[in-house]
Amino acid sequence: MGGAPKGLMEIGGSRLIDRVAAALRPVTDELMLVANEPSADAWLPGIRRVADVQRGLGALSGIHAALSASDTDVLVVAWDAPFVPAGLLRELRAAGERHGAGMAAPLSKSPWGFEPLCAWFAHDALHATGTLLGANDGRVGALAERLQLVTVDAASWGDPDDIFFNVNTPDDFVRAAEIAARLS
Repeated sequence: MGGAPKGLMEIGGSRLIDRVAAALRPVTDELMLVANEPSADAWLPGIRRVADVQRGLGALSGIHAALSASDTDVLVVAWDAPFVPAGLLRELRAAGERHGAGMAAPLSKSPWGFEPLCAWFAHDALHATGTLLGANDGRVGALAERLQLVTVDAASWGDPDDIFFNVNTPDDFVRAAEIAARLS
């Protein structure tokens, strides 16, 4: 996206980051933003920002940072996935807690068969994230090889292709605007 923080871009009158925060607010005890950019403190005023503890391994570094900064389980949603509904997040949290799992994630068409960047992680998943980072392995989906994974069918909350759509390119931004218009 030309180096601009894509989560600050607007679709359907709302920034991507605000859409994600709105989905998380009703189902979490505290919002936290994982971002290494110091100016991110202003992106969601009043929300605690934490930086990666171990940088360089992408989203897994972010999950590790969230778990490190928290004393409880965490729900994780990528900031470029603006269509994840609160109801699905609520069910992920409930499923993970109900089954005593290490990770609860929705089924999807991703290479892993589930969405690792829209997931609930038990606090003790911190060890597994640290182990992968220590092995220089940034594959978030590989956490399912180390944690008990519970999956949830996301179809009850809409078309999974829309729910898990993320914005990475200008063409994706155009498609996201179309999805936002259709869903509003």
